[in-house]
Amino acid sequence: MLQVGPLLPSLHRNLREAYDTVLLDEQPSGHLDEHGADYAAVVTTARYGVGRELMDRLPRLKVIVNFGVGYDTTDVGRAAERGIAVSNTPDVLNDCVADTAVGGLIDVMRRFAAADRFVRRGDWARGPFPLATKVSGKRVGILGLGRIGRAIARRLEGFDMEISYHSRSRVDGVPYGYAESPEKLAAWSDALIVAASGGPGTRGLVSAGVLDALGPEGYLVNVARGSVVDEPALVAALTGGRLAGAALDVFADEPNVPSPLLGLDSVLLLPHIASATRETREAMGELAFRNLRSFLENGTLVSPVPAP
Repeated sequence: MLQVGPLLPSLHRNLREAYDTVLLDEQPSGHLDEHGADYAAVVTTARYGVGRELMDRLPRLKVIVNFGVGYDTTDVGRAAERGIAVSNTPDVLNDCVADTAVGGLIDVMRRFAAADRFVRRGDWARGPFPLATKVSGKRVGILGLGRIGRAIARRLEGFDMEISYHSRSRVDGVPYGYAESPEKLAAWSDALIVAASGGPGTRGLVSAGVLDALGPEGYLVNVARGSVVDEPALVAALTGGRLAGAALDVFADEPNVPSPLLGLDSVLLLPHIASATRETREAMGELAFRNLRSFLENGTLVSPVPAP
């Protein structure tokens, strides 16, 4: 079994104890040229994934187990062509990601992090902190009403918010309004929360046009993938005063954050921590291990990624 990238310590330990596990990072550069055919399984993370080049160096690969709900760094199209099964770890992180989205929305609208810096700098002694924006009762658009999007919406209901959404198709059985496009959703919204999955199909979905529709009094929250937002357009909107603020947990080139954002009090910058709680990460590790064990024992996955 091949491990690509660092893993949660408990998952790493379980893999080592149960299987003959090889860490790719610890091997010499020519390792796969000689041993690529030895590996039938790969365990990796959403940060590293298994791209086409690596996949094609593993001719006997049968399964890719992703630690994380996102799998846009894994070439699922190529995996499907080769009959390679792919899994991820959905559902177990819904609550924490939804909590982060709501927390980010409250923070950036009420400017709590900025107010904290204001106090620490000693600025309070020179005058009051500027007024912020009320959260309750606002209109919030959710871009991507999947499992996480619905968990976010349920939380926002407690703030008496109006909620609408846009997804690739309408979602049955929800009481929220449906917008025909991201632009129409943004134009209706006081704040737009991005919860869409990553990958080529959603790259740049939050375009300059969407940001313009959200407008100078609008707020953006992204707990999805950095690729879903046109980052240069977002930087231009924030630095140019064409967007009121943003709470960002993800970026296009992590861990690199666009330098113009670093000095903006209107932006909350988080280091991709939406699911980063002990409880959730352990649950993700357990699910990843169950996926691997299930596939190696009976050829099935607990949480398979559907073929594109």
